[in-house]
Amino acid sequence: MTANANRKVILAARPIGLPKAADFRIETTAVPEPGAGQVLVRNLWMSVDPYMRGRMSDRKSYAPSFQVGQPMEGRAVGQVVKSNHPQVKAGAAVSSMLGWREYFVAPGESVNVLDPSLPLSAYLGVLGIPGFTGWYGLKHIGRPKAGETLVVSGAAGATGSLVVQLGKILGCRVIGTAGSDDKCAYLTRELGADAAINYKKSDELLPSLRAACSKGIDVYFENVGGPLLDMVLTLVNPFARIPVCGMISQYNLDPPEPGPRYLFSLIGSSPAASSGMRPSWKASKTRPGLSWASSPATTSAR
Repeated sequence: MTANANRKVILAARPIGLPKAADFRIETTAVPEPGAGQVLVRNLWMSVDPYMRGRMSDRKSYAPSFQVGQPMEGRAVGQVVKSNHPQVKAGAAVSSMLGWREYFVAPGESVNVLDPSLPLSAYLGVLGIPGFTGWYGLKHIGRPKAGETLVVSGAAGATGSLVVQLGKILGCRVIGTAGSDDKCAYLTRELGADAAINYKKSDELLPSLRAACSKGIDVYFENVGGPLLDMVLTLVNPFARIPVCGMISQYNLDPPEPGPRYLFSLIGSSPAASSGMRPSWKASKTRPGLSWASSPATTSAR
């Protein structure tokens, strides 16, 4: 049964620094009716991701900025309630980039039909952008070898937690960093990390990293930035690889902190640092939905 009201989360103002409740509002409208070739979808699951903070600002990035006064966007999984499209049936589970609302209407070819035999939430995690990002960043940019030391920042997050497990499967010694002792316990007890470090205990950060990485760091999967990146740069081995997935510690800072520091370490170690992984937001003529591509890599390797 379709509800009569449709709630949407609207970007009311561009956040300055840490987002606050007044930067958003909830609007209630009528549930739309699908036109020819369209489907009506009720969202069941929605992903809230760090990259969304960047889209709230009016600055150039790989994804277009959210528009003030318009609904937010993001990856979501829902169920087709009504369909006027011959290949997308009512009741089908689908994914889209139209989260932050309860219902939406879209062309049938713009949603991705999912296999309902798998947990639907997995399409926003291990089978979604976090999973592809972790796999691509570690395998194709990090290029880990068995026996190497892999450090993962933000290791208890959606992408970091997958990278920790992939690293163990590939035979690495895996060190995870997280922002609380509970998260660190989760990394070692549940995910199998060899060690975990609370990076918010800044007075213990470098000694803890040095103790956990006695043979240096071969791969650093970067999600956090800031002082943690500074400390890692002092410990990287020659020809280490640094997949740069994100720097969440910097997203709410305006202006950003100076840094990174300790760049002189790169002269002797010659690591390769690359941000060459991202989803392509450009719609094709045949499939307007999300596609996957790699952005040009920037490297400091000599």
